[in-house]
Amino acid sequence: MARAGLTPQRVTIAGAELADEVGLDKVTMSQVARRLGVKDASLYAHVRNLEDLRGRIALLAADEKTVRIAEATSGRAGKDALVAFADAWREYAHEHPGRYTATQTRIRIDPDLAAVAAGPRRAVELTYGMLRGYGLTEPDLTDAVRLLRSTFHGFVALEASGGFAHERSPQRSWARTLDALHTLLEHWPPSREGDSA
Repeated sequence: MARAGLTPQRVTIAGAELADEVGLDKVTMSQVARRLGVKDASLYAHVRNLEDLRGRIALLAADEKTVRIAEATSGRAGKDALVAFADAWREYAHEHPGRYTATQTRIRIDPDLAAVAAGPRRAVELTYGMLRGYGLTEPDLTDAVRLLRSTFHGFVALEASGGFAHERSPQRSWARTLDALHTLLEHWPPSREGDSA
């Protein structure tokens, strides 16, 4: 029988908070149960197992990050949109490291939950919409999406691991990185012959 007041959402939020504190890979069902003040078995009425919980954390985080990016980029275009998008991405990664990791890790997600989750779908729409403002079309759009994701994730992952030991401020490098991305997007190289797939 499900414990009164315990819901899949409450279990997911507890798991997400714990992930931010100790790291997604260190979250266990026992720790989540302790956080909620229940026995381990009580959780299984709301989530199937640890993998299911991680999938739910990933969907929660994708939704939160997407909402933040949507709010930051609303009414903006070109470089203003790019900078707002990137800054919102980086801020979310800094504030919620465990949740952010869930959005960047291959996790098996319940297909029924994924089918109704707005976050991942909206994230794609926002990213492609911003890049269309630079006049890009396929296959360049997909290549540009991969470039942005690789750059943003690479930067925040290196920051999180202490990888920027040089005396120059990472913030200054971040700003210059966004300048460079904007210039590249404005002057995107033409597709090569046979490069449609």
